[in-house]
Parts: sequence; C-alpha cells; structure tokens
Amino acid sequence: MRDGKKSLTGQVVRFLKGSLLASMLLAVATPATAQGDDQRALKARMAGTALSWAAENGRLRQFMEEFPKGGDIHTHLRGAIYAESWIEWAAADGLCADMSVPALKHKAKESCAASGWLTAAEAQANEEHRRALINSLSNRSYVPTLNWSGHNDFFATFARINVSPKRLGDQLANVASRAGRQNIQYLELMETIILPELFPLLSGVQLSGDLAADYQMLMSGPFGQAMPTLVASARTQISAAMARKDQLLRCGTDRADVGCDVKIRFLHQVIREFEPAMVYGQFILGWALMKDEPKVLGMNLVAPEDGHVALRDYRLHMRMIDHLYNNLGPRNVSLHAGELTMGLVRPKQLTFHIREAIEVGHAKRIGHGIAIAHERDSEGLLEKMADEGIMVEINLTSNDTILGVKGKDHPLVMYRDMQVPYALSTDDEGVSRIDLTHEYMRLYTEHRVPYFELRHSARNSLTYSFLPGGSLWESEACKKDVETGAEAGAECAAFLKTSEKAQLQWELEERLRVFEDERRIPERKRTSFK
Repeated sequence: MRDGKKSLTGQVVRFLKGSLLASMLLAVATPATAQGDDQRALKARMAGTALSWAAENGRLRQFMEEFPKGGDIHTHLRGAIYAESWIEWAAADGLCADMSVPALKHKAKESCAASGWLTAAEAQANEEHRRALINSLSNRSYVPTLNWSGHNDFFATFARINVSPKRLGDQLANVASRAGRQNIQYLELMETIILPELFPLLSGVQLSGDLAADYQMLMSGPFGQAMPTLVASARTQISAAMARKDQLLRCGTDRADVGCDVKIRFLHQVIREFEPAMVYGQFILGWALMKDEPKVLGMNLVAPEDGHVALRDYRLHMRMIDHLYNNLGPRNVSLHAGELTMGLVRPKQLTFHIREAIEVGHAKRIGHGIAIAHERDSEGLLEKMADEGIMVEINLTSNDTILGVKGKDHPLVMYRDMQVPYALSTDDEGVSRIDLTHEYMRLYTEHRVPYFELRHSARNSLTYSFLPGGSLWESEACKKDVETGAEAGAECAAFLKTSEKAQLQWELEERLRVFEDERRIPERKRTSFK
C-alpha cells in the first residue's frame, strides 16, 4: 500500500508541476519522520522541472542568475575586470593609450603626446579607438588567424593593461558587485600583491638546486632582510583595498550594494615565467603571507603552462613547493596543471603535470586539468583524485577559447564519470567577457547536467574552498538539519560557531531552500497563436 501511495503521489506531482496540492499529497503519503526529507527532495525535483522549462522558453539566463552558486574559487582579479573599466580608470587617472598596440600605458615622459600616445581620456572619447582598446584588452571580436590563436589572444591582454595602484579597491568593488547580483556568496581571488619590489632583491641571484641551501642563502641576504617589510606592505594594501571596496559599495549604510554581502579572500599567485630565484622568492613570500595575513588563504602558480620557463622548470617548481611545505609547514595549494593539449606542447609534456602537482606540489585543487587523459596511468590518477577529494576547477569558456576544448571533448566528461569532485569557475571573466552565470548556462546546455548536479557543483565551491574550519558535511547534526530543512539545532549551531566555512555553507543551503521554494512553471492564459 505504501508503494502504491508513493507511485500515485509521483504521478500527481508530475501533473501538478509544483502546486500546493502536490505538497499536501506528499505529506499524506509519507511518514511524518521523513516528511522533511521528502519535501526538500520534491522541491529540488520541481526546481529541475522549472529549469527544463526555463531552458526551453528563453528563461535560462534568469534561472541561472538567480540560482545560488556558492563561490567562484578560480578567478584572477586582473582578468576579472572588463576592458571598459580599465579604460575608465585610466582616463580618470591620467594614463595614456598607445594605439599602435593598442594598450594602456603609464606616462613615460612629461606627457602622453611626447611618447607618441594619446591620453586614455582621448582614446575613450573616440569610438574607433575605444572599440580597438576593448578588443585588445579582451577576447571580444577575436577571430582565429594565421599565427594568432585564442591562446595568444588571451594571454596577450595582460601586458596591455595598466592601472593606478590605488585602484585595487575599485577592482574588488567591481567583482564583488557583479558576484552579488548573481547570488554568489564568496570569491577566492588570485592576485599578485607584491612583485616589482622583488626584482632588485632577486634579479641575478643564482640558485644551486639544493633547495634547503638556496632557502638559507635567500633568507640571509637582502630578500630575507626585506621580508617583514614586504609582508607588511601586502597587508597594508589588502586592508586599504578592502576599505575602499566597502566605501564604493556603501557597505554598512541603507544604500549598501548587494556586493557587500560577498566574502572576499585571496590566493597568492606566483608568476612562473621568471628565473628560479624569482619564483622561489615568490613562493617564500607566499608562505609568509599565508601565515601572517588571514585574508590570504592559499597560493597558486600562474602564467602560461606551455611557456619556455614554465616547461623547463615545472618539476623544479613542484620541488620548491614541496620543500617549503615540509619545512615551513603545510599551506593551502591549488595549482594550474594540465592546461595543455596535444599540439600545444610535445606529447611527453602532457604526461606528468597533474600527477606531480598533486604528489609533489601538494595541490588540494587542480585548475583546468585538461590533459588528464594523457597522464601516465590516467585512470589510476582519476581514482586517486576521487578517493582523496582532489577537486578540479572547471573553466568551460576559458578552455574553449585558449585550448579549443569544449563539449564532449572536455575532460569534464571523464571527471564526472570517475566522480572526481569539481566546481565551475570563471578563470578570467573580464577577458573572456562572461560571468559565472554564463558558465552554469554552458554547463547545462553542453553537458545536460541535472539540477541536482548543478547544486552539487555550487556546494563543492564552498566545500573545497580554503576558508578555515570544518565542512558543514562533517557534522552529522548539520547534515540532518540540512536534509530536513530544519533550523540549525543546538548541536549544529555549536558546530557552525567553530567554522567560517560551515557558516557560509549553511547560508548557501538557506539560499537554496528559498530558491527551490520559489521555482514554479508559470501558467499561460493565452498563447501567441490566439
């Protein structure tokens, strides 16, 4: 009889598509102790039906924009800013525009004209120049041509961007506001806070290859002596930028921007296309920042993985991380690894980057991971990632533009099959001219993932973030409260107080409940044919 009631309820629910009566019938057909679980599951299924309707009726953007996404944990701050914002700031700050590139420039002489350039304000006011700058500072209007690939077009943009140092807070306000409008709670931003200061300290320094001895040599010289000043400078810049962000977004006032509710933390990014001493120095600085600055939660390597130095020194870079990890203490590491394809590099260079990032570089997360099928014992590596919870940061549009990998050819198909945890991210949304909503739309249309899996990706973005504290899912009491849709009980509430991560995860579950409660397929009174 119970099975018959469940069957009847399922049929009625399908016909009613989310009506109040469906919920009432479910309550009748289900034991009281399980009603909370079943109600939550029913509403999630109804949200899935609403998603299908939205995709078929031109509402996919609206659905995905409102969908709670948790966080974006693979995003470069410099690449997240749209070209128009760079141009506006350059014009306001008296920078120049070299239209022969085109690129934004700091003044090299007494005036922009003396260098043969326009002022950024002049370029902005001229529609032809403005259009050319936007295209040059992003992938907009990119078309493949001989000797110019999406890879080239993407990475060329960063050298063309120039901005006043005082705009770091403006950048944070920009991305936070955009995230807030998309129901995103958290941004883990990759940014290089300290770099020019390192050149006079490390340029020309030669390493021996003995990383222990090299560490002692660097720390006993000018670089080590400057370390307290470098860390203090980074902390001051972060504090000032966060305050500027709050000011621009009017946080704490009755006119606060939705971006005020977005939590921001940083990953120290190490630029790998330098000589070994410069890279090692960046790693060492990162270790100090992760120890002393609470807003710097982890580190990552950046710059093209197929670059000459990046390929030549890949294993050395992993050894550097390993030495610091084992001697200065564990830190959170996420690494760009396997952002490579056949043809972009030689076959032998596709076979070990992801594995060494995990086994030597101590990566808890892998960025991109496109070359996974080329890794030696790729199936074994996939099993290891699944078993150990090594998450993959999936960047669909970036992988399409830079590497030409998309759809069924994207290794996301394999990661999903092997149950490797993943989360969607944007990589460089300003350069690619996308947002996280766009990536969720793309995930649904290209891979036809069900609503429950979209929700799982959103949850993963916080579960595998580097926020401090235990995961919500480690608490049996909290798991039960989530499943039943109940308020946090005493045991769960006590756990939440111990974990910044769990607090944000709990908030995501609350947002998901609200979102799923509100999903309905609208009833149409008439059609366009009447």
